[in-house]
Amino acid sequence: MREEGYIEVTGGRVWYQIFNKNSKATPVIILHGGPGSSSYSLEGLQALEKDRPVILYDQLGCGRSDRPSDTSLWKLDRFVEEFAQIREALQLDEVHILGHSWGTTLAAAYCLTKPSGVKSVILSSPCLSAPRWEQDQAENLKMLPIDIQETITRCEEEGTTDSEEFKAAIQEFNKVFVCRVQAEPDPEWVKKGAGYRNPEIYNIMWGPSEFSVKGNLKYFDCTNRLNEISCPTLFTCGRYDEATPESTEYFSSLVPNGQFHVYENSAHMAYFEEKEEFLQVVGDFLKTVDSK
Repeated sequence: MREEGYIEVTGGRVWYQIFNKNSKATPVIILHGGPGSSSYSLEGLQALEKDRPVILYDQLGCGRSDRPSDTSLWKLDRFVEEFAQIREALQLDEVHILGHSWGTTLAAAYCLTKPSGVKSVILSSPCLSAPRWEQDQAENLKMLPIDIQETITRCEEEGTTDSEEFKAAIQEFNKVFVCRVQAEPDPEWVKKGAGYRNPEIYNIMWGPSEFSVKGNLKYFDCTNRLNEISCPTLFTCGRYDEATPESTEYFSSLVPNGQFHVYENSAHMAYFEEKEEFLQVVGDFLKTVDSK
């Protein structure tokens, strides 16, 4: 049983869908990556509905949500406000939150507003410090062939990140650190998902590429406040993730009720690369929290 619709938020309407709405168990709401991607690639997480309601939504400006032209909307605080508005509209008095990638930035920022009724948080491939993310990508880059390294570095310096040679080099980076399950050249759903993205939001908030943060998230770093997140919190990443195991484990050590899990055969998209294990780990964590 699936319900879908739109919710009015600051700046426009957000599209959402709910699976297993009538279950009495605590729902889990999914925060997708980006900024400016969509919930499309995460729809496999609807499988969690066997135990509880599952809510996915496309953040304003991307996916099936409205795409307003007001660029002042693309800032973290408004996305935090949007999430609060969605919770209120759907009457989610108690909720689990699962954020992936940029969705973890949003989840952490939201939790630090000290909202009531958050039973647990799952931070999948977390980005909780933009400066640290940038440093990690510089280290990841060193593991690639020298010609790929040089192309990425040169295009960054010259401002030619929209060139075909940069895109080809990024494909090589992505095969190692983003998704290691490769159809040629991309899984079909990855191609389809690209159509739901809004690159303008990514560019304004992050920048032209993963490697240098030039947008308004440039100085985002909540590591010194992670100890304020008191609910059970699960940190996960892939062994070869952009969100490195070292950084992810470090973040987990800063949260009083932090747990840490690595998907050994994944990069940044463990929910696709090791879907069964991802669902098992997340499902077990949620059931354990609910049983307490």
